[in-house]
Amino acid sequence: MAIVKLESMKKTVVLSFGAASLLTLSLISTPTAAAQAGKADKGKEVFEQCSVCHNADSDEKKMGPALKGLFKKEKMQNGKAPSEANVRALINNGGNGMPAYEELLSKEERDDLIAYLKTL
Repeated sequence: MAIVKLESMKKTVVLSFGAASLLTLSLISTPTAAAQAGKADKGKEVFEQCSVCHNADSDEKKMGPALKGLFKKEKMQNGKAPSEANVRALINNGGNGMPAYEELLSKEERDDLIAYLKTL
C-alpha cells in the first residue's frame, strides 16, 4: 500500500512539474506586449516601399489612400475601423490593387510597419 501511495505521489509530482513546465513554456513563447508592438523606427524603413503608393505626411492620395493619421480615423477606405487587426489583415492580404505583403514582409517587418503607422 505504501508503494501505491509513493507511485501516486510520483505521478502527482510529475504532473505538477509538467503543468509548471507548460506554464513556463507558454510564458516564454508568448511575446510580451512590447515585443509584439514592433519598432516604429524600423517600420519607417519598411514603409519606404509603401511610399510609392501611399503618403505618410499629407492627406493627399497617391495610387493608394494617404495614411497620415490612419489610426485616428473613424474608418479606412474599405469601411472598416482602423484597428491593428484590420490594418494587419489589409497588409497581409492586400486588396483593391494593393498586393498582399504576408509573404513579402516578415512578421517582424509587419509588426514594425504597424508600429510606424501608429505614429502617423
